[in-house]
Amino acid sequence: MLEVRNRIVACRACPRLVWWREACAEQRPARFAGEEYWSRPVPGFGDPDARIYVAGLATAAHGGNRTGRAFTGNSTASWLVAALHRAGLADQPVSERRDDGLRLAGVWFGSVVRCAPPGNRPTAAERDACLPFLAAEVDALPALRVVLCLGAFAWRAVARWAGARPLPRFAHGAEQVTPAGLVLLGSYHPSRQNTNTGVLTAAMLDAVVHRAKELAAAPASTVTRSCAES
Repeated sequence: MLEVRNRIVACRACPRLVWWREACAEQRPARFAGEEYWSRPVPGFGDPDARIYVAGLATAAHGGNRTGRAFTGNSTASWLVAALHRAGLADQPVSERRDDGLRLAGVWFGSVVRCAPPGNRPTAAERDACLPFLAAEVDALPALRVVLCLGAFAWRAVARWAGARPLPRFAHGAEQVTPAGLVLLGSYHPSRQNTNTGVLTAAMLDAVVHRAKELAAAPASTVTRSCAES
């Protein structure tokens, strides 16, 4: 996994993303004045024995792009890690800094696009350039069983990468078994747009996290059968 991490951090393949991740650091909000930004692609983080991979859309401009760790330092991280903590999959309910001591149990964090994109909207070419990093992390996680996709963008990108045909429709709680036997599980993204409007509630996120935990613990033959029949 160290080799994968080093490849991710060194990437400068997408000029628009390189420009934007560095511009965000130069034009940082007043609340982050004086902080040193990571301003590089953000590698995955978590338990090397993970059975659940949480895949987000992209690195947040003032979250991972600032802190250097996936799902750290913004409201999305707060919602996600609190839910994992309630499920016994994180040792603390907050994810604020790269050195805050957070430990995940059976979970790995990553994203489809590893740099912050302008307007939080990666292009198809940027998505495709970055997907090999997700593939490399998945290959380096031998116990992996479930990919929890946060939002429709992550769901479609991971489903396409995994070879799911026809492409399954995204929905909160949707499940799809890939040809390789991984289970894709969909969730509304815990963005402020969704959490502040009630599109995603804490109870809804808890339900999806508990389902991921259940799928990760089930025998492979049982998971494949039940999802194929759903």
